Parts: sequence; structure tokens; C-alpha cells
Amino acid sequence: MRTGTLITAIAVFLLAGGLFFLGLRQLLERGYLFSNAWIYATKKERESLNKKPYYRQSGIVFCLLGLLFTVIGLSVILREDRLLWLEAALAAGAVAYAVASSIRIEKGKASKTDSSRRAE
Repeated sequence: MRTGTLITAIAVFLLAGGLFFLGLRQLLERGYLFSNAWIYATKKERESLNKKPYYRQSGIVFCLLGLLFTVIGLSVILREDRLLWLEAALAAGAVAYAVASSIRIEKGKASKTDSSRRAE
């Protein structure tokens, strides 16, 4: 194995480890919340925001990206081009999950708002 390949593989595996670490922290609801809903929310909105679904969403996306970079690292080491299909599927899956879960979270917020308005 050439030195450049080894350095690239180590860098990719370190990135994957960092993503798994962030994903686990998000799933445990620890640390900064990496979510646009939280980042762009006003202070008043943040006080009433249910953070649990956003932590879960961020955690799953970070873990999927960690898995993606693990497969990329294996692809670099093994020099196996067939892993490209798995890499593409994982990348598409992470994007699809992020979009679908964002829609699901927003629908859940809308239905709770509608139910509380009906109760009044």
C-alpha cells in the first residue's frame, strides 16, 4: 500500500469516527444541536421548541454519514470500485432521510398546533 493511499484512508476513517461521535452525542441529546430549525429559531421560539426530534434527526444523519465515510475508507484501502454503488446509496439515503424526517417533524408540529387551537 502506498503512503498516499494510507494517509487518505487514515484521514477518511478519522472523519468517519468524528461523524459517529457527533451522531452518538446527538442521539444522547448532548452538546450543540446541529439543526437549521434550532440555528434559525429566535430566542422565544427556542424556549418552546421540542428538541428531541431534531436531536434524533441529526444523530441519525451523522451516523449515516459516518457509515458512508467508513465505506469510502474501505474503498480506498481495498481499491474496490464496486463499493461506489454502496457509497452512492448511502449518500442518497442520508439525503432522503433528512428531507423525509424534516417533513415529518413539520407535519407533527402543524398537527399539534391545530389540535391545541381546536381545544381552545
